[in-house]
Amino acid sequence: MATCRLALAASVLAICVVLTRATNPGFVARITLKGLDYARQEGIAALQKELAKLKLPDFSGSFKVKVFGKVHYTFYSLNLRSFQLPSSQIVPIPNVGLKVSVANAFAQLTGKWRVKKRFVRDSGSFDLKVEGLSISIGLKLGSDASGRPTVTTSECGTHISNVRVHISGRFGWLYNLFHKNIESSFRKTMEGKVCGAVTSSVTTKLQPYLQTLPVTAKIDKMAGIDYSLIAPPTATAQSLDVNLKGEFFSLAHRSAVPFAPPALAFPVDHDHMVYFGASSYFFNTAGFVYHTAGVLLFEITDAMIPKEFKFHLNTSTFSAFIPQLEKMYPDKLMKLVIKTSSAPFLTIAPGNLSLTPVVDIQAYVIIPNSSPVPVFLLSVTSRVSAKITVTSAQIGGTLELGRLQLSLKHSDVGPFSVQLLQALMNFYGSSILIPRMNARLREGFPLPLPAHVQLSNLVIQPRQNFLLFGADVRYV
Repeated sequence: MATCRLALAASVLAICVVLTRATNPGFVARITLKGLDYARQEGIAALQKELAKLKLPDFSGSFKVKVFGKVHYTFYSLNLRSFQLPSSQIVPIPNVGLKVSVANAFAQLTGKWRVKKRFVRDSGSFDLKVEGLSISIGLKLGSDASGRPTVTTSECGTHISNVRVHISGRFGWLYNLFHKNIESSFRKTMEGKVCGAVTSSVTTKLQPYLQTLPVTAKIDKMAGIDYSLIAPPTATAQSLDVNLKGEFFSLAHRSAVPFAPPALAFPVDHDHMVYFGASSYFFNTAGFVYHTAGVLLFEITDAMIPKEFKFHLNTSTFSAFIPQLEKMYPDKLMKLVIKTSSAPFLTIAPGNLSLTPVVDIQAYVIIPNSSPVPVFLLSVTSRVSAKITVTSAQIGGTLELGRLQLSLKHSDVGPFSVQLLQALMNFYGSSILIPRMNARLREGFPLPLPAHVQLSNLVIQPRQNFLLFGADVRYV
């Protein structure tokens, strides 16, 4: 019975872990109303250019005049001179998507006309003004099988309040007899063309643009980042939230991460256009991938130490701490091989980012024309402070080493006090190792941004289990 209960408890725990992993994102992006408004400005500017390219068809018909009978007319060579969208707004519709509204739009056209009735013929030009044009656009947001965002037009409606036509020609007065027919025909044609252009722009311009959001980003020959959406974007009354997997993975062999992303208590901030939440899970999957690949291994050699420094990496330097080392290997160069014994784990808390890595330091004596000789193995722990930096498109960081805590795991040169090596190892770590690690960390890795987007006015705040950073957006 006890065995069955234990198996049941293990099964429930496993299910909970799987559900947590499936539900919680490793990386969150939030677009605020301020950010949506910037997107509206850019989108409306692009739509205005597309509407200015509208090709309107010729249209013709007939009308009856008491004296003449039926008169045929044709309006042709319609040329759209301008199309202006002066007023618009965007509103997130919770659990649906976005609604874009345009009001008081107007357009100006020119063209030619002619009428014909037996012996009566006339032709001329016309100017046409469309006033009070309103457009209502519904955008449905989703995600495809690859984890990229999708957008479709869920609805489109247009209404034209007023159409005014000015006719020139000898019999322009005839227009007053059939202007309602012309204005009605033009209104229907224009309204249909506008919605057709809107739907086409969403399909051929907006959707391909959203597809530029990177689903994966290659970091180096070892690892990449999975930025795929774990669910369709979620619209709320105040924002548009996008939950991403946010996970580093091995390019050679992708395997499950043995820990789950924590829930993120995302704050309600609106000062910036966008906010990103990078979970501790996001950073710790990086440590897991690189440690598992065995590449968190660093060498310190004497060639790395500036000549003006006192503590060169040789047996003479170590003779002050391990006298027998100099006797066994007089005046020989040494090297230190530093390797993580477990994956480093970043802890994020309000106002603080830190790691407490556990590493092994294997010391070798360099023998010319022979393999390096191992002399001692240390286990080292230290509290390492981390600082994250974010640029217009990259996220990077730097580390600051705290005081090392040493213990001797093995010695090939007899017993010695590791406490005497404290200052020396701190020197090698802070002066040689950490600067080289920071140089790599400063290179950073790409943020999940669509094409031509750069961030500015960045602020960074460590929160519980995640790093929050807000920014404004520029489309360049």
